[in-house]
Amino acid sequence: MSRSRSLVTLLAVLAALLPAACSGDSSEPDAAPAEPVGTVADTGTARPLERSVDIAVVTHGEASDPFWAVVKKGIDHAARDMGATVTYSAPDVYEPIRMRELIEVAVASRPNGLVVTIPDADVLAPALAKAVRAGIPVVAFNTGLGVYRRLGARLYVGQPEDDAAFAAGRRMASQGVRNALCVNHEPGVASLRERCRSFTAALARSGGTARVVTVQLQDPEAARRRIAAAVSTRGVDGILTLGPGGAAPALEALRATRRLGKVAFGTFDLSPEVLRAVHAGEMEFAIDQQPFLQGYLPVVLLTQYELYGVLPARGSVVPTGPSFVTERDVARVVRLSEAGIR
Repeated sequence: MSRSRSLVTLLAVLAALLPAACSGDSSEPDAAPAEPVGTVADTGTARPLERSVDIAVVTHGEASDPFWAVVKKGIDHAARDMGATVTYSAPDVYEPIRMRELIEVAVASRPNGLVVTIPDADVLAPALAKAVRAGIPVVAFNTGLGVYRRLGARLYVGQPEDDAAFAAGRRMASQGVRNALCVNHEPGVASLRERCRSFTAALARSGGTARVVTVQLQDPEAARRRIAAAVSTRGVDGILTLGPGGAAPALEALRATRRLGKVAFGTFDLSPEVLRAVHAGEMEFAIDQQPFLQGYLPVVLLTQYELYGVLPARGSVVPTGPSFVTERDVARVVRLSEAGIR
């Protein structure tokens, strides 16, 4: 496929996607090293670029969370499809200060574009300001919707979290839920706090309430016990987890307390275990924000910007979700999940 044809295809895809919204020293031991993920020769699908394009990606994603494996697959596919070189860096455990250091390392390498999540605006702002001053175009994704413009990012790719969480709350309220739990597995991430707030607001409109329960994924057994104790509290009739990492111990807790099927249960994001639970009727829904697209699109957009100077209007949001997966339509999602795409 020619470069001009690939550009036309990309613009057509984006035109269809945009209206679809309701999405220090790198050798330190606590950091995942920057990993080159884009090559041209291995697959034969990428074409040689008119000139070299280097993209740096820095996220807050924990290695233990399966969500980020799907994001990474999208990044890898985009690197191969575009023939660009992409490095990916993230702290092993969520740590905003360490993430700021990784962004500073990426900026110092002078890439043609920088892709970042923004889980903590106050901590990351100085590093992002360095990128802007250096003339490096920045695209934010996954988290940071409320702050990306003022921090200098040109676009945001992801799911509007307040819309998605509010829709989840309305769904549960329509099922009669009045006393729910919101399980947060990364309490320091702004977008996850926003999910719990909007979920609670939706329940409140129907006279309900929600309580936040925080867990640490590094200790799954402790997470299961904490959720089991919370769900055993009198009157709890609903639970929302904010990702597969929180959904797994929640499923175990509901089974252990014999509340599975008695408590309305939904989660953000997909995994094989989550899809099996939806298929079995153990979960009412899973919210798909399409993490593959969240990884894929920023790399494609920044590569095209470097080559041709084209980019969606400054300040745009490219929404990748939400989409609710339920027992009725889960079967068609399973195959792509097994391939690591959804």
